[in-house]
Amino acid sequence: MTNRVKISPKFQVVIPKQIRESMRLRAGETVQVLEFDNRIELIRVGPMRKIRGFVKGIDTTVVRDKDRV
Repeated sequence: MTNRVKISPKFQVVIPKQIRESMRLRAGETVQVLEFDNRIELIRVGPMRKIRGFVKGIDTTVVRDKDRV
């Protein structure tokens, strides 16, 4: 199923219900709008506290070249 939206005369769009539900988007949330490779991307913006620990357990060891500190 293709999710298509129309741009209103006020340049507004409605995010389709299926996408809103799957991403758990809520009214009043903030998103950042980016232009990338001839497309528009919406990135959810949230407080830093909310994302704290989201990479817990990630392997932080890095193999470095001998001439690097």
